[in-house]
Amino acid sequence: MSDSKDGNDPQSADNQPPSSGSPTGNVEKDPEDWVTGEESMTGAQHSYLKTLCEEAGVDFDENITKAQASQQIDELQQKTGRGEDH
Repeated sequence: MSDSKDGNDPQSADNQPPSSGSPTGNVEKDPEDWVTGEESMTGAQHSYLKTLCEEAGVDFDENITKAQASQQIDELQQKTGRGEDH
């Protein structure tokens, strides 16, 4: 007798988290809509953004919000070529 026949299969559709309709989930949510978007940027954002600013030759502003940091990271990734799938 197999577990998958008695409803206890951990891989069954009933046991999977609901899909957001997007393979990336909240990753694609507009930073302006973030509940915590007005908080100071995270340590990881600070470190990565500082590196991107140095590479792009732009001034680093350490007093921006999470949402602003996310948007600037996206812009600088395009400018520097970082973050692109290879």
